[in-house]
Amino acid sequence: MDLVEISPDANPPVCKILDFGKYKYQQHKHEKENRKKQHVVQMKEIRFRPGTDVHDIETKAKKIRKFIEDGSKVKITVMFRGREMAHKEYGHRVLEMVSEQLSDIARMESEPSQEGRFLTTYLVAK
Repeated sequence: MDLVEISPDANPPVCKILDFGKYKYQQHKHEKENRKKQHVVQMKEIRFRPGTDVHDIETKAKKIRKFIEDGSKVKITVMFRGREMAHKEYGHRVLEMVSEQLSDIARMESEPSQEGRFLTTYLVAK
């Protein structure tokens, strides 16, 4: 049996008489359990093209729905090539269709932004 200081910040400090080895084991076990409970938000990315057809968008939207339900954040990217850059409205239309289909469980975290050849936005759970 040992005299163990439990709470040094309290006024007066709290001490208990207990088995130090057992106390250390319980502390380690408690910390391990807390680390398990922490959930790191993963980032998933789905890519589209401006000419992606409606059915393909619906299929990818189902996959995005699954990612969001699992707790992930989803980055939606529309990739342009060559002359497609002249018609960015097609890319915006694809993003609108996806966000419309997922409006019941997700919201856009930010407005779509153009980064070179890519038009991106992020979807997060509501």
